[in-house]
Amino acid sequence: MKKLLVVLTSLVGVLIVAPAAFAQGADAAAGGGGGKALTALAVAIGMGAAAFGCGLGQGRIASAACEGMARNPGAAGPIRAAMILGLVFVETLVLFTLAMMYLVK
Repeated sequence: MKKLLVVLTSLVGVLIVAPAAFAQGADAAAGGGGGKALTALAVAIGMGAAAFGCGLGQGRIASAACEGMARNPGAAGPIRAAMILGLVFVETLVLFTLAMMYLVK
């Protein structure tokens, strides 16, 4: 129930800020600079969410790989290779988010 409340609160917050973000074009044409602040805020929130998710995912991958190697030490090589491949895919999320941060600014 608590998670649902947090998700709904976050959704309401995004819906409140969305009209101001969509009005950015009219504001920029009038000479105002408020759109850059909202863009920077969105990039910061996105980067934080990507880094948080990446950290959780990498922790679970490492935990599962260590457990698998402890259960079957003979398969440590293939498990390690699969773990590194999984870590690369997860880390790519943050790198793409970082690239988007520089493209949006």
